[in-house]
Amino acid sequence: MRVFPPAQARAYVKRLDLVHTPKHGSWLNIAECELSCLTSQCLAGRRIGDLAMLQSEIAAWSQKTNAQQRGVDWHFQVADARVKLKRLYPQSKT
Repeated sequence: MRVFPPAQARAYVKRLDLVHTPKHGSWLNIAECELSCLTSQCLAGRRIGDLAMLQSEIAAWSQKTNAQQRGVDWHFQVADARVKLKRLYPQSKT
């Protein structure tokens, strides 16, 4: 494990930007699934020595994956969101 000097460690920590995201129904869930697929299907068990090769491998995987036109079966509907997330939606006066 690499140990950084305190000043360098503080500089790294200052670069972090923590953002709250919802646990369910977030587009981040979809992105996490996609990154998991990339890792398991393209990168698992391999050491890629340079950035150009990594970019090439990811581009090839991405083209193959996008050609399959996979979709996401999204069950959370707008009406459900308005009930479950009622406090986040503004009330309109009609």
